[in-house]
Amino acid sequence: MPNFKLEEHKLKTNMDKWLFFIKHLEDFQSIPQIFMDSVFENAFQKAELAGFNQTQMDAYEESLKHYRDLKNVIDTAFDDGKLEGIEEGKLKGIEEGKTETARKAKEMGLSIHDIVILTGLTEEEINKMK
Repeated sequence: MPNFKLEEHKLKTNMDKWLFFIKHLEDFQSIPQIFMDSVFENAFQKAELAGFNQTQMDAYEESLKHYRDLKNVIDTAFDDGKLEGIEEGKLKGIEEGKTETARKAKEMGLSIHDIVILTGLTEEEINKMK
């Protein structure tokens, strides 16, 4: 790397950026603006992990395990809630459909007995309709 002499503001290609990254990695206190994209951010994260001692790595892995466990719990709860919401929505839609059918049948003059058979609603539910 001693032959690579470009300064940060003169970097043009990705190859220039990578060579600059490799040459100056130990000197960076923070991620320079020119490296603000996902590929280089991942490289900085990997470089930071590579510098951990065993105690730090164990703590990091434990933290990562807790994060993944919590994320899985939240994702599962979200998926369960979504399925429950879909099911509740279907049931509500079915009930609204029955009510609308009963209302129209009542307007058409069908008997309460026939509307009960047609919709599955009770006589009381049908009589409450306007």
